[in-house]
Amino acid sequence: MVQKWPANLDFAKRYVSEKLLKEMLSYLARNPEKNIDRLIDILRMLARQENHRQQVEAIRQSLDAYPAMRQLAEDGLKNTHPNVLQRLVCNWAINNALMGIPRQRQLSESLGFNVPNTILIDPTSACNLRCEGCWAGEYAKHDVLEPELIDRILGEAKELGIYWIVLSGGEPLLYPHLFDLMDKHNDMTFMAYTNGTLIDDKAADKIVEVGNFSPAISLEGWEEHTDRRRGNGIFRQVTSAMDRLRERGAIFGISLTATRENVEEITSDSFIDFLAEKGTRYGWIFHYIPIGRNPNPDLMLTPEQRTYMAERVPYIRTNWPLILADFWNDGELTQGCIAGGRRYFHITASGAVQPCAFVHFSTDNIRDKSLRDILQSPLFAAYQKRQPFCNDHLRPCPIIDVPAALRDIVVECGARPTHEGAETALNGEIGKFLDHRSAAWAAAVEGLRAKNSPRACQ
Repeated sequence: MVQKWPANLDFAKRYVSEKLLKEMLSYLARNPEKNIDRLIDILRMLARQENHRQQVEAIRQSLDAYPAMRQLAEDGLKNTHPNVLQRLVCNWAINNALMGIPRQRQLSESLGFNVPNTILIDPTSACNLRCEGCWAGEYAKHDVLEPELIDRILGEAKELGIYWIVLSGGEPLLYPHLFDLMDKHNDMTFMAYTNGTLIDDKAADKIVEVGNFSPAISLEGWEEHTDRRRGNGIFRQVTSAMDRLRERGAIFGISLTATRENVEEITSDSFIDFLAEKGTRYGWIFHYIPIGRNPNPDLMLTPEQRTYMAERVPYIRTNWPLILADFWNDGELTQGCIAGGRRYFHITASGAVQPCAFVHFSTDNIRDKSLRDILQSPLFAAYQKRQPFCNDHLRPCPIIDVPAALRDIVVECGARPTHEGAETALNGEIGKFLDHRSAAWAAAVEGLRAKNSPRACQ
C-alpha cells in the first residue's frame, strides 16, 4: 500500500483540482463580465506562494491593460460548448500544467534526460491536397502509424507527465482512428494542424463530442493567396468549416505560413478582424522554410519583413482578442529553440523521430524504442548541448538563423535524411542561401539591439 500511495495521492489531487475547476468554469460562464474579476480576487487571497500571487496579479494586469484579452476571455466563456470548456480546459490546466509540468521537471532531474512538454505526431502522411511548397510534401505518401503504436506512445507519454499532443501529417483528419484515440485518452489535450477541408457537419459534431480536441486550420491569407497555394475553392471550404466550429462552440485556431508574398496580408488589420469574427481563439505563424515539396528560397521573409513581424505580432496580441504566436520571432519568450526534445519533438508517419517538423533528419524510429529511450537519443543530446543556438533569442533556429549548428549536429550524431532531398537544407544552393540570409538577419538583429548591449552567438 505504501508504494501505491504517491499514485493515489496524485489521482486525488487531480480529481479535486478538476472538480474545482469545472465548478469555477461553470460559475464564470454564467456572468463572465462580473465573475472574472471576482475570481481573480479569490485566487489572490487563496494563493500561498509568492510566485502564484505574482502570476495572478499578472493576469489581472493583462486583463486591465488590454481590453482585447478581457474580450477573449469573456467571449470564450460565453460561447464555448460546456463539454469543450470543461474537457479541453481541464485537461490543459490540470493534467498538463498543474500536474504534468512539475512531473516532467521532476523526472528530468531523476532520470538524467530532458522530458518535453509536448510531442508532435503525424498519424498519417496521406493528404487530400497537394499544396505548393508543403514542408511535408516529400515524405512517402502512404506511411501510417498503427493505432496500437500511437496508443503505446500516448500511454508512455502520460507516464512521463506529457498530456499535450499536437498532430500533423499529411492530413490528420484522414486518419480513421483519430477520434477513437482521443476518446480513449480523454485525459489528454489534442491539437491538430489541419487543412480544414474535412471538417463537415459530422466532423464538427464529433470535435465537440470528444471535447479534448482543438483544430488549427491552415490559411495563406485571403482567397487568392490561399487558393493559389492550396487549390481552387479551398478558402471557401475552410471558412465554412470555421463557421461550423464557431456555431457549435468549439475552440479552434489558425495556422499561417508567412512568406515574402503574403506577410503583410496575413497580419493586416482587416485579416485579423476577419479571423476574430470567425471565432478564431489562437494562431500560429510559421516562417516559410525552403524544405519539402519544391523548396523555393525566394519565398523566405526578407530581414526587413522579419523585423516588421517582430514588431507587428506583439501589437496584434495586445489589440485583438486572438492569441498569436510567431515561432521564430517569439524566441525571447521561449528562451530559444524549443525543438530536439527540449520542449517538443516530432514523430513522422514512418515512425522516424526528428528534432522538429522542419529538421528532416533522424537517428531513431519509435517502433524500435520506448519513448524514454528516444528521449536519450544522440540526436537530441547533440541538439540540447548547443541550445540556445544563439544568445540573442531573436536568432533561435539552427535551420535559418545558425545553419552551421545544424550541419555540426547531423555530422556529430550521424543523423540520416528522412526523405530524399532533405540534405539540400545543409548544402548546395539552398544551403548557401540560408548562410547568406542568416547573416543578413544577424545584421538586422544587431540593428534592433543597437540601443542595448549586443549579444553574440555562442
